[in-house]
Amino acid sequence: QLEFENLTLDVSTFELGCEDNTIRLVSREFQMLQLLMQSPGVVISTDQFMERIWGWDSDVEVSIVWVYISNLRKKLEKLGANVTIKAVRGVGYCLEKK
Repeated sequence: QLEFENLTLDVSTFELGCEDNTIRLVSREFQMLQLLMQSPGVVISTDQFMERIWGWDSDVEVSIVWVYISNLRKKLEKLGANVTIKAVRGVGYCLEKK
Protein backbone atom coordinates (compact mmCIF):
# COMPACT_ATOMS: atom_id res chain seq x y z
CA GLN A 1 0.00 0.00 0.00
CA LEU A 2 1.30 3.42 -0.98
CA GLU A 3 0.52 6.52 1.05
CA PHE A 4 0.92 10.25 0.49
CA GLU A 5 -0.76 12.86 2.69
CA ASN A 6 -4.37 11.64 3.23
CA LEU A 7 -4.30 9.41 0.15
CA THR A 8 -3.75 5.64 0.02
CA LEU A 9 -3.33 3.37 -2.98
CA ASP A 10 -3.91 -0.32 -2.40
CA VAL A 11 -1.70 -2.20 -4.85
CA SER A 12 -3.60 -5.45 -4.42
CA THR A 13 -7.12 -4.12 -5.10
CA PHE A 14 -6.39 -1.04 -7.29
CA GLU A 15 -8.39 1.04 -4.79
CA LEU A 16 -7.63 4.68 -4.19
CA GLY A 17 -8.68 5.79 -0.74
CA CYS A 18 -9.01 9.04 1.12
CA GLU A 19 -10.23 8.88 4.71
CA ASP A 20 -13.50 6.88 4.51
CA ASN A 21 -13.96 7.07 0.73
CA THR A 22 -12.56 4.71 -1.89
CA ILE A 23 -12.63 4.48 -5.66
CA ARG A 24 -11.45 1.54 -7.74
CA LEU A 25 -9.11 2.63 -10.52
CA VAL A 26 -8.79 1.07 -13.95
CA SER A 27 -5.43 -0.51 -14.69
CA ARG A 28 -3.73 2.40 -16.46
CA GLU A 29 -5.03 4.99 -13.97
CA PHE A 30 -3.62 2.81 -11.23
CA GLN A 31 -0.25 2.48 -12.97
CA MET A 32 0.03 6.24 -13.49
CA LEU A 33 -0.92 7.10 -9.92
CA GLN A 34 1.42 4.42 -8.61
CA LEU A 35 4.32 6.07 -10.45
CA LEU A 36 3.35 9.47 -9.06
CA MET A 37 2.90 8.20 -5.49
CA GLN A 38 6.20 6.31 -5.47
CA SER A 39 8.02 9.62 -5.91
CA PRO A 40 5.86 12.53 -4.74
CA GLY A 41 7.18 15.88 -5.90
CA VAL A 42 9.28 14.27 -8.64
CA VAL A 43 8.24 15.22 -12.17
CA ILE A 44 7.41 12.27 -14.41
CA SER A 45 7.52 13.12 -18.08
CA THR A 46 4.82 12.27 -20.57
CA ASP A 47 7.41 10.12 -22.36
CA GLN A 48 8.06 8.16 -19.17
CA PHE A 49 4.34 7.48 -18.78
CA MET A 50 4.12 6.39 -22.42
CA GLU A 51 7.13 4.10 -22.17
CA ARG A 52 6.26 2.47 -18.84
CA ILE A 53 2.52 2.08 -19.29
CA TRP A 54 1.78 1.82 -23.00
CA GLY A 55 5.20 0.85 -24.35
CA TRP A 56 7.10 2.45 -27.20
CA ASP A 57 5.60 0.13 -29.78
CA SER A 58 2.08 1.29 -28.95
CA ASP A 59 -0.01 3.14 -31.54
CA VAL A 60 -1.57 5.29 -28.80
CA GLU A 61 -1.25 9.06 -29.13
CA VAL A 62 0.56 10.99 -26.39
CA SER A 63 -2.69 12.86 -25.70
CA ILE A 64 -3.95 9.75 -23.91
CA VAL A 65 -1.71 10.72 -20.96
CA TRP A 66 -3.59 14.02 -20.67
CA VAL A 67 -6.92 12.18 -20.67
CA TYR A 68 -5.85 9.84 -17.87
CA ILE A 69 -4.35 12.70 -15.82
CA SER A 70 -7.64 14.59 -16.18
CA ASN A 71 -9.60 11.53 -15.00
CA LEU A 72 -7.28 11.05 -12.03
CA ARG A 73 -7.60 14.72 -11.04
CA LYS A 74 -11.40 14.39 -11.04
CA LYS A 75 -11.21 11.28 -8.87
CA LEU A 76 -8.83 12.96 -6.42
CA GLU A 77 -11.21 15.92 -6.19
CA LYS A 78 -14.23 13.64 -5.70
CA LEU A 79 -12.47 11.83 -2.85
CA GLY A 80 -11.54 15.10 -1.16
CA ALA A 81 -7.81 14.38 -1.30
CA ASN A 82 -5.49 17.14 -0.14
CA VAL A 83 -3.12 16.36 -3.00
CA THR A 84 -3.15 17.35 -6.64
CA ILE A 85 -1.43 16.35 -9.85
CA LYS A 86 0.54 19.38 -10.95
CA ALA A 87 1.49 19.92 -14.56
CA VAL A 88 5.01 21.17 -15.17
CA ARG A 89 4.70 22.80 -18.55
CA GLY A 90 6.70 21.08 -21.26
CA VAL A 91 8.07 18.50 -18.80
CA GLY A 92 5.43 16.30 -17.18
CA TYR A 93 3.45 15.82 -13.98
CA CYS A 94 4.06 15.45 -10.27
CA LEU A 95 2.01 14.69 -7.21
CA GLU A 96 2.05 17.37 -4.54
CA LYS A 97 0.15 18.64 -1.53
CA LYS A 98 -2.54 21.22 -2.32
